Amino acid sequence: MYTVGNVYVIAAASVIGGGLFGFDISSMSAIISTHAYKCYFNQGDEPCKGPQANVQGGITAAMPGGSWLGALVSGYLSDHLGRKRAIQIGAVIWCIGSILVCASNGIAMLIVGRIVNGFSVGICSAQVPVYITEIAPPSKRGRLVGAQQWAITWGILVMFYISYGCSFIDGTAAFRVPWGLQMIPAIILFCAMLFLPESPRWLAKKDRWEEAVHVLALTHAKGDDNSPFVAKEIAEIREVVEFERANADVTYFELLSPKMINRTHIGVFTQIWSQLTGMNVMMYYITYIFTMAGLGSSVLLPSSIQYIINVVMTVPALLFVDRWGRRPTLLIGAVLMMLWLFINAGVLATYSKVPKPGQFDTNAESMAITGAPAKAVIACTYLFVASYAPTWGPVSWIYPPELYPLRVRGKAVALATSANWAFNFALAYFVPPAFANIRWEVYIVFGVFCVSMFIHVFFVFPETSQKPLEEVEGIFDDTTPGSIRFLGTPAWKTSVDTRARRLERGELDPEDKHVAAVEHHEPSPERVAEIPKEG
Repeated sequence: MYTVGNVYVIAAASVIGGGLFGFDISSMSAIISTHAYKCYFNQGDEPCKGPQANVQGGITAAMPGGSWLGALVSGYLSDHLGRKRAIQIGAVIWCIGSILVCASNGIAMLIVGRIVNGFSVGICSAQVPVYITEIAPPSKRGRLVGAQQWAITWGILVMFYISYGCSFIDGTAAFRVPWGLQMIPAIILFCAMLFLPESPRWLAKKDRWEEAVHVLALTHAKGDDNSPFVAKEIAEIREVVEFERANADVTYFELLSPKMINRTHIGVFTQIWSQLTGMNVMMYYITYIFTMAGLGSSVLLPSSIQYIINVVMTVPALLFVDRWGRRPTLLIGAVLMMLWLFINAGVLATYSKVPKPGQFDTNAESMAITGAPAKAVIACTYLFVASYAPTWGPVSWIYPPELYPLRVRGKAVALATSANWAFNFALAYFVPPAFANIRWEVYIVFGVFCVSMFIHVFFVFPETSQKPLEEVEGIFDDTTPGSIRFLGTPAWKTSVDTRARRLERGELDPEDKHVAAVEHHEPSPERVAEIPKEG
């Protein structure tokens, strides 16, 4: 069977797994405000009021709850069946969940279907970054792994407009059709993965050396199995695999050992903080916010503007995140999001009023604001999305796979991603009751989280951009003067290690043209002869 070797095509196909999460976010966001949904899943004596706030929180939270479990299981699936096969299993499970959701005859069945969908998203969201990280060259790694976030934003945008179009259909088809159409990207993902190579590092772990050589040649040497550079790569992978076999199989408990605990906590908190920014709250419940801001029945189209902003503003990160670095991107994002959240809190605290009885459909819509202050709330919401999209959005997927050595990477990223879904679940369930009970103070809560994540990143998160994965490990194992026991090089002393900076430090010969080629995994003709062949 034909196998794709272009790393951009490989990334574009595999990140459809991230798009599944985006489809779920916007289908729920667009559908919960429709008349058909509120009437069919109504609770209480009044007709067409929809589920109660805490029940709607449970419906929304069912998906991230399933994702938490799926992310944890994905580590075992990926290690035993392969990165590629794990992603395909996730695609099949998504189709099963979509069938259950589409056929839902009540809230209980809807929740079960969303849990199954979430299990699929947990598998794909954890293992797609691992898969791409193990195939991509260092100089393109951030861009390619970050494409997962871009796929999520496209999934949100496309599904939102599908759901919006279907909202004009009479009866339950208004929500059954978009929920059924969710299966299409999963089918495309499953079929596309048939033509993609397996991770060469996973193949090597399974003693499938010929296949590993072929994949490396296909992705980094234009199909030349005899390339000296491929031989060098295989030699390095062989050394890692032999080290693994001299030690016991990795377990989740090893991630808590003194040597690993620091990087484990960084990976986990990268995903936790990405949730505590409040971004997915904005995505799930944006219609609530805009209804409170006085947009009424026209809430869906203004809500879609933030999804367009999300897609467009993710592009700069894909183009420049490897140049900007991970630390500055996260720090700037935290400051900007904090600013917009506190402004929204101040505006709502000053100008919002308790709505009149019957003014809104749900008790989660607990504030009413009009005029210029309402426009300020809408503007800050858009600016918040524009701040998240090029910063925490893509970097939260790029950063964790770069922190860990090969032997623990699958399970470590699975653990970090499970933390993402655990907090996604908690927040999805928490926000409707929070809007109902503490109102504008919800923005204060998330603003304080942004302050906390800025401090945490500044003091603890090291720079990994443009560093080979082995070099990143050296940051944590650094024992030179000035380093910290079990923490390694202080995070604020690390920076993007570009070729220009290496030249400035005198570590490279400016006449050595092969260095730039090696950074892109392409050996130059002048130095090919110096790279030893194996066998």
